[in-house]
Amino acid sequence: MSELTLKAQELDARDELAGKRAEFLLDDGSGDPGVYLDGNSLGALPAAVPDAVADVVRRQWGELRIRSWEESGWWTAPERIGDRIAPLIGAGPGQVVVGDSTSVNVFKVLVVARRMAGAGRDEIVVDATTFPTDGYIAESAARMTGCTVRPVRPSEVTGALSSRTAAVLLNHVDYRSGRLHDLPALTAAIHEAGALAVWDLCHSAGALPVGLDEHGVDLAVGCTYKYLNGGPGSPAYLYVRRDLQGDFDSPLPGWNSHAEPFGMSPSYVPAPDLVRGRVGTPDILSMLALEAALGVWEGVSIEAVRAKSLALTDFFLACVEEYVPAGRVECVTPRAHAERGSQIALRCDDAGDVMKRLIVRGIVGDFRYPDVLRFGFTPLYLGFADVERAARELRLALK
Repeated sequence: MSELTLKAQELDARDELAGKRAEFLLDDGSGDPGVYLDGNSLGALPAAVPDAVADVVRRQWGELRIRSWEESGWWTAPERIGDRIAPLIGAGPGQVVVGDSTSVNVFKVLVVARRMAGAGRDEIVVDATTFPTDGYIAESAARMTGCTVRPVRPSEVTGALSSRTAAVLLNHVDYRSGRLHDLPALTAAIHEAGALAVWDLCHSAGALPVGLDEHGVDLAVGCTYKYLNGGPGSPAYLYVRRDLQGDFDSPLPGWNSHAEPFGMSPSYVPAPDLVRGRVGTPDILSMLALEAALGVWEGVSIEAVRAKSLALTDFFLACVEEYVPAGRVECVTPRAHAERGSQIALRCDDAGDVMKRLIVRGIVGDFRYPDVLRFGFTPLYLGFADVERAARELRLALK
């Protein structure tokens, strides 16, 4: 037994989150669950979800039917589930609403930010390294509001700010490299320039502390199917700082966000609070699956998750350095903890083929064009023995 194998066993024995693994369904029926390192794309299935969804379908929908909007709490689900997500992103109650997709919510917040910014501020600064959809939506929102889009790298944001800047849209964690950007410092710089700070939290929520309230973030969006384990296509969420909610002039004023949704008035009057972030009828099946999935966070602090995440990624890098021949892969994820999310990206020329071989060997990560092997580390269900095994299999897949 190798020294690293023994080290993994020692670390797993001391892991305070180890018991959480039992709250997920990880066995694919083969007898070997393998190692799932793609939770940064789609989280694993929490064990409580199947029965919860069955109850929604059979009892709430099948028996109660329309009564469930009130008796099963369907109508209030977007705000109720938002309040369960809020502590994971450092937000107080009443500031997070669940619904729609990340793309739709990005559109809402950029148009709202442009309207809030006022005359003369006709430029939206966008992370040039962002997930492509954010850039597409920003371009569309800019065309509709008479703005221009200025793509810049996060490291260049401060120098790009001016009296024309209406809003800045940034990813908290870069989806390719796993680089963690400095949310507190960048938010402060954006505010100093008189603009609004808009953050995409898709690759940080559920993996590390965010501190939206603490750092005065204006608006934020994120998905729930990655580290929050909400399931494929689970609804996204929208954060609006409490003091800005009265000025949230949504470009999608649906009936669900009306002050009197059942009044059926031909004139739109927005709800007085975060409800105005809603649009149409909530997707109840996926929303309540998400609510059940969030049960795995009971008794877990995001700080403990972050500590284990850093320990897992440190250990993975140490194993890769021990097992993989020097120069065969290059780590593009920052080594500094303050600059690292919860994933490791390794570059190699034949990354696509290597990932296919890894998956056959039971190690599931993903490939990002043109040459990146991407591994996501979800501390609630990953252990150190998993990480050591993944590095050993990577050595074989690289041959």
